[in-house]
Amino acid sequence: MGNMEKIPPQRMVNGISVNANLDTGPYFVDGCDTLAKLFLQRCKDLGERTAHREKDYGIWLSYSWRDYLEHAKLIGHGLAALGLKRGDVVSILSEDKKEWVYTDLATQCMGAITSGIYTTDSASQLAYLVNDSGSRFLFLENDEQLDKFLTVRDDMPDLAKAIVFERDGLHDFHDDGVIFVEELYDIGRVHEKNNPGLFEAEVAKSKADDTAILVYTSGTTGPPKGAMISHRNIMFSLSAGALTLPVYDTDEQVCFLPLCHILERFISVFTPIAARSVVNFAESPETVFDNVQEVSPHIFTAVPRVWEKVYSRISILVGESTPFGQWAYERALSVGMTVARDQQEGRTVPLLTRLRFRFWDLVVLKNIRRMIGLDRLRRGTTGAAPISPDLLTWYKAIGIDLFEGYGMSETAGIISVNSAGHNKVGTVGQTVPGGYIRIGDGDEIQYKAPNVFQGYWNKKEQTQEAFTDDGWLRTGDVGVIDNSGYLKITGRLKDIIITAGGKNITPAEIENKLKFSPFISDAVVIGDKRRFLSCLIMIDQENVEKFAQEHRVPFGDFASLCAATEVQALIDDVVQAVNAEFARVEQIKAFRLIDVLLTAEDDELTATMKLKRSFVEQKHKALIEQMYDQ
Repeated sequence: MGNMEKIPPQRMVNGISVNANLDTGPYFVDGCDTLAKLFLQRCKDLGERTAHREKDYGIWLSYSWRDYLEHAKLIGHGLAALGLKRGDVVSILSEDKKEWVYTDLATQCMGAITSGIYTTDSASQLAYLVNDSGSRFLFLENDEQLDKFLTVRDDMPDLAKAIVFERDGLHDFHDDGVIFVEELYDIGRVHEKNNPGLFEAEVAKSKADDTAILVYTSGTTGPPKGAMISHRNIMFSLSAGALTLPVYDTDEQVCFLPLCHILERFISVFTPIAARSVVNFAESPETVFDNVQEVSPHIFTAVPRVWEKVYSRISILVGESTPFGQWAYERALSVGMTVARDQQEGRTVPLLTRLRFRFWDLVVLKNIRRMIGLDRLRRGTTGAAPISPDLLTWYKAIGIDLFEGYGMSETAGIISVNSAGHNKVGTVGQTVPGGYIRIGDGDEIQYKAPNVFQGYWNKKEQTQEAFTDDGWLRTGDVGVIDNSGYLKITGRLKDIIITAGGKNITPAEIENKLKFSPFISDAVVIGDKRRFLSCLIMIDQENVEKFAQEHRVPFGDFASLCAATEVQALIDDVVQAVNAEFARVEQIKAFRLIDVLLTAEDDELTATMKLKRSFVEQKHKALIEQMYDQ
């Protein structure tokens, strides 16, 4: 595989060889120090074994590791024929699909850098990201994304070629600057025939310190910045992940979060290559629940918004069941809650309680897990945003182990994580092996490890600002470390509320308590420099509509549903219940409902469905002022 640094002592973890000690590098997975080398090795070793599946006309089709390599190789050769050089950037604007990962690995194997773009980004944002990264090639999913590109193509003078994955609706389309992926495959075949062994030679040239990918931040505090992630960063994160949350070669998983986000990239591209597991690409974000039911994955990673939605769906199913069914669920959940709390607090679960749980699990809880497609789930993980500890306890009560972790784009996806036997609800776990956390000025969480990024693409000043004077990454998150080494995140530095009375309040815990209600999907606590706390609330449409129908509350659309007196009273009951858990200064004295449904296309939400506090406060300023003018 070319010149590599000397391999340090290794240890086997679930059939994968990683560094015995992650405190020292270089970092190897099965003898490979770059993802490109590991990918090539896996494809050659696994051959006809299934690497991933994708639905076509309602049928799940399997694609082998040989398919994976052949398509990546053709794309790599095709791009080389069109002028791709080592160190060039290739951008991808597409929903999750097999061609996304083919392009990603092809690019990395050819010594170039992959940059993902959210499909929800506007045309102007597309132009900014292509220009900022200096992308030479742009891959587009379909006619919709092609239209977006064509409106701003003149603003991207350095782009050499755009390549479209899907031809639907574009059979008569011709443009000198655009080709389809089938044409790129043809170009690649000719180039490979004339340059045999080139792909393998480029893979062998890859070095641990080469930049592998760019991950653009969500841009909540200014224009997005491209975090440069090296192969060394990725290989360290893979090693740390194998030691903390192992994935087996028999595992099935579902890929549905945007692949340009570091969490999904780490979970559904990097880890399956290391673990030899099978990835099933969801048809779309809208069909993920149906796809999960069909696949019944062994491991499933999602952002809190998705886990909250699953909880909400079960609440609806229980509400629609017979009186006996509701009684049985409450009995099962009560026993499950007792077991969950005993385990969380380190107490031995009494034998009689264990037997009762087995009974209720057999007759009720197992069926619930089957209905939502999580009956084979060995482990669920959540990250990218805070999650309610109450929700984690609820999942444990119905027989699902859900572990919260913490990471950033700037740390190749992982900093700390809870795991089986090392799980403390309300925290984001212990630091991964080889990583170190400290609490700095203003209680900021600071991190040092070999997976800390190389810096922001072409932004030296912002890179310097991301680190302390002694070289620790400044996460921007506020937290504490307990005596057992578990990290608890209490909020964001920029989100801390200082009331008019001088009290410092981190809103995340209050917001998470509110979001545990099946009637609330999101909440933003307001109060900086104000005399009391207020809150903007987004209701859960499905559950509140069901409540309205059951109580004969008339409504015509979402806005009228939010305005209904009974709905306002329903949410007020939730707010008052949450207030009872907090000190007087932390209680919400007024709230307003956001009466417009939000999507990732809206400025208020990131593509991973996190609310952008600054945008929300700015857009709904009138609602906020209403609460304080009372």
